[in-house]
Amino acid sequence: MRNLLRSKGFSFINILGLSIGMACALLILLWVENEWSWDRTYPNADRLYTVWNKDKWTNDTVCWPTTPKVMGPVLKPSFPEIDKATRVNWTQTLLFSVGEKRLNVKGTMVDPDFLSMFSVPFVEGNPATALNDPTSLVITQTLARKLFGDEDALGRTVKLDNKDLFNVSGVIRDLPNNTSFDYEFLTPWSYIVKRGEDDSSWGNNSTRNIVLLKPHTDLEALQKKIKNFTIQHEQDGTTKVFLYPFSRTHLFGDFENGKQAGGRIEMVRAFLLIAIFILVIACINFMNLSTARSERRAKEVGIRKTVGALKQSLIIQFLMESVMLALISGILAMVMVSVSLKPFNELTQKHLALEWSQPVFWLSILGFIGFTGLLAGSYPAFFLSAFRPVQVLKGTFRKVNALVTPRKVLVVFQFSIAILLIIATLIVLKQLRYAQSRENGYDKNNLVYVMMQGDMQKNYHVIVNELRDKGAVTTWSMCSSPISQSWSNTWGINWDGKPADDKTIINSFTTDGNLVKTMGMQIIEGRDIDLVNYPADSNAVIINESCVKAMRFKHPLGQVIGYPGYPYKVVGVVRDFIIESPYEPIRPMVMWGPKGNYFNAIHFKLNPARSTAGNLKIMEQVFKKYNPEYPFEYNFVDQEYARKFSDEQATATLAGLFAALTIFISCLGLFGLAAYMAEARVKEIGVRKVLGASIANLTTLLSKEFVMLVLISIVVATPIAWYFMDKWLMNYKYRTHIDPWVFVLAGVGAIFISLATVSYQAIRAAMASPIRSLRSE
Repeated sequence: MRNLLRSKGFSFINILGLSIGMACALLILLWVENEWSWDRTYPNADRLYTVWNKDKWTNDTVCWPTTPKVMGPVLKPSFPEIDKATRVNWTQTLLFSVGEKRLNVKGTMVDPDFLSMFSVPFVEGNPATALNDPTSLVITQTLARKLFGDEDALGRTVKLDNKDLFNVSGVIRDLPNNTSFDYEFLTPWSYIVKRGEDDSSWGNNSTRNIVLLKPHTDLEALQKKIKNFTIQHEQDGTTKVFLYPFSRTHLFGDFENGKQAGGRIEMVRAFLLIAIFILVIACINFMNLSTARSERRAKEVGIRKTVGALKQSLIIQFLMESVMLALISGILAMVMVSVSLKPFNELTQKHLALEWSQPVFWLSILGFIGFTGLLAGSYPAFFLSAFRPVQVLKGTFRKVNALVTPRKVLVVFQFSIAILLIIATLIVLKQLRYAQSRENGYDKNNLVYVMMQGDMQKNYHVIVNELRDKGAVTTWSMCSSPISQSWSNTWGINWDGKPADDKTIINSFTTDGNLVKTMGMQIIEGRDIDLVNYPADSNAVIINESCVKAMRFKHPLGQVIGYPGYPYKVVGVVRDFIIESPYEPIRPMVMWGPKGNYFNAIHFKLNPARSTAGNLKIMEQVFKKYNPEYPFEYNFVDQEYARKFSDEQATATLAGLFAALTIFISCLGLFGLAAYMAEARVKEIGVRKVLGASIANLTTLLSKEFVMLVLISIVVATPIAWYFMDKWLMNYKYRTHIDPWVFVLAGVGAIFISLATVSYQAIRAAMASPIRSLRSE
């Protein structure tokens, strides 16, 4: 404690640097733990498998996790190795009505085995029978409170979609923050049948089939048996089936040419590496600052050894000191984590929390603090305890002018990591800006969509005409999905001259007309689908540029494409537009006319002559008039499009934040080394000053060594950063390139920051009076 209080400034910097490093590492480790535990907390997680498809598409073998709905009921009877099976439909939003309450709620339809397969935790109800009745409904605790307040929810009646009555048969806990599921309610699969959304086609891959294998199942043997399951049921089918661990899908869900090729795990590994680097850098900072004050501690070591202290006891003493400092830093770090957890959750779109009541949490924190203290204190402990009393007391133990010292190596390592993170941040931002500046192919401004519910389709023409007459919208189009989302694709479209083995994937979209006008697309040939002026356009289709190339049309207008018995005539070609990832090539796309098709969303172009708020207020009034039972909810297309960049935006922000903190911690270490050098060369500085050296000469003399260390760091970091960031960019088909200015900017920035850091100590030492430094006690 005396040592801490004697050097308050150094102690403050030491504790601050270590606490910031520990706080950063803890935040990242919380995120990593959440990602790693994704879908792994179920009691039977090791026996849960998703049924995947695999097929040859033109020049590539492609794997995807959606399979036919009809497959679900026949899996268990066909394979004795399967204990249970369930289908999980894609999440849907339905209107829930209880008395006067109206809520749009998202949920899914499953088979009854779902509850036992995933050990869904019930608060009320019997999981063994909760989904056995066709009108049974399982809801989460939060939804139960929204619908019924503090009243008992079990057995209560809820109206779904304003027409179907269901009884609450179970109340379950809210979903954890590390699951792939996203629902507030569950209904039996029979509701899919009632809604007319089921089918018996083995070629319609539109749902997830999940199985629970019996204990000790020979997985390899089962894979061979199940491989041709779809082919056996589909005439002329070529799609093979395989089982993939459900718990691995989140982190290891990417496949290339039929083989597993990583996934989100790469990001997890990258941030885990950043956490390790930040903690090590904080510990290096601790080491540099501790050894920078070595002269004062060296005399203490010399005296202790002279009076009989053993080296081992000194090592223990210094390690205990570092652990005590780590404990203080750890407490401060926990405060930092608690304060920053909310904004960190908003940035990462997580719900991370500190489990204060869990003994495991406290053991982990104490272990983390102890490890950090031992790591940070190891070098100072062995360095200081190795001093020889005779040399120390004579003042001859230091080798100031050594070309390579451990401290210099540590500073180079610190700044190499900091520069690497700066370069990584700049390249991630460059890739983000590159994708954001890509021409999306349609006009997002003033474009909104409303999902179809209730009487919208029945009153569609009345609604849009009234909105037009009141001046809220200028044009509209009813579509199968939002323009920013791809809900359907197929290789089953036929056209004249299609090769027999062609399996080009083509995105499928439906419109009732005015699509080009509403979306602001660019017509290359032909025209828009227009049912008013061309009644036969019910069977019309628009295709994009990529589709023209895929179908090898020299003259696309008038060509007939479609499915057997459903011919559509090409009336227009539009410039390619982005409906999927802005980082991927644009797929061929067809936009069918309305005949025989379905619709899920209405797009509106708001009137630019009026305010957006005014337009939306009119829309709300009109929708309430013609669809009174449903709440009016809308989505801006530009905001939805912006969400396509959210992962990269969060990555860039986090990388930049951690790079800045790494630089800050590294500069604390540099500050410590500058203080050490000024302290070690105090007599030299005094002599030079007496002999006429100016403050500028002395500042340059003391600073150039640090600049050299940073230059070495730039040389070390540049090729490493280029290698890893080039590899990262390879994950994107549509990607930027790495410019030399990125490395120049990072290097110049690092040099400037280091000079700003050491100049204080250099100028302070140069301005000091030589009388005190040259005086001999």
